[in-house]
Amino acid sequence: MRGRPSRRHGSPVPDGADFALRSRDNRPDFSKKRSPVEKRPRQRIHYLRTADGVQLAWADASAGPLLVKAANWLTHLEYEWESPVWGHWLRFFSSHFRLVRYDERGCGMSDWNVGDLSPDRWIEDLEAVVAAAAPQGPFTLLGISHGAVAAVSFAARYPERVSHLLLYGAYARGWSRRGDLDAIRTYQAITDLIRFGWGKDNPAFRQVFTSRFIPGATDEQMNWFNELCRKTTSPKIAAELMEARGKAEVVDELERVRTPTLVAHARNDQVVPLAEGRLIASAIPGAEFVELDSSNHILLESEPAWERFRSAALEFTGLGRPVGEDPIFRRLTAREREVLTLLTEGLGNADIAERLALSEKTVRNHLSNLFDKLGVWTRAQAIVFARDRGFGTS
Repeated sequence: MRGRPSRRHGSPVPDGADFALRSRDNRPDFSKKRSPVEKRPRQRIHYLRTADGVQLAWADASAGPLLVKAANWLTHLEYEWESPVWGHWLRFFSSHFRLVRYDERGCGMSDWNVGDLSPDRWIEDLEAVVAAAAPQGPFTLLGISHGAVAAVSFAARYPERVSHLLLYGAYARGWSRRGDLDAIRTYQAITDLIRFGWGKDNPAFRQVFTSRFIPGATDEQMNWFNELCRKTTSPKIAAELMEARGKAEVVDELERVRTPTLVAHARNDQVVPLAEGRLIASAIPGAEFVELDSSNHILLESEPAWERFRSAALEFTGLGRPVGEDPIFRRLTAREREVLTLLTEGLGNADIAERLALSEKTVRNHLSNLFDKLGVWTRAQAIVFARDRGFGTS
């Protein structure tokens, strides 16, 4: 197991002293675009030690009903928090729930060189994180991609502990268990590419993998994900993790799940075929299924499928709707509130100006001011932010 500097409980110490230097020196500087006003709550990072001696990093943010996210492919608790790829996921869930997530063994801020990366350990690590989070009652369990393997196993074993099981881009059979010879050859080639080319400075090696995850990404998003791959684990461990993904299988556990379940899947997902989502939904008794119009394994904030997923998730859980208006809106003047209200109704600048008897320039100035106060950069983000934070509610 790799050595680790000493830490105080809850302090965000990266896994390896060199990581902090490399990640902060080399990662894209998204902070230049950020408003002084935080767009998300502060997350708290902690560590726990598993039964086999592995130190896992886990984080919680916000308050409210508990939602635990099972670990998925290549995460880093701090690096993701500033992400143009995962940021909207984290903002969404932390605005409605107390969000708990963790870096799986082998990557991120958890121990890397741990020896055992097998699927059998995934459920044990999830159990350890749940115990550390100390839920007071049943909680919502989120499984994204391979996170569904641990989430399904947990829900099947502990039906009284999970109130809602939310699965996205999920599979119950790893890539070597699906009987698709072409897919097996593809993943074997990708695994070799990871093992021998992942750590090189040329991002083309990682781009082969990244482009399958988010084919609709911007250059900024693609570059960020390429850096995520390089900075979250070593080439050797990444290849081992990929091989472990191929061996996973929890098909026999699906029918034992009695928790209310929602399965959402992108129609043209290039990483996990739509058929895998349908298999899960058909095998879990009473599961709901939502097919999303997207090719992205990670839904991007700009696509309509993301809004569909958000709405479906909130309607399904029923627990995550915010109560009352977020105090951040107290920063707005009366006029800025009027502008934001009309903005959320879909009016353009000209219509807002006419409705409020203002010039379009004045409307633009009000929008710029309220964007700064809310910490958003676009009209679409302002509308989503206002809806998620209960703007206009008592």
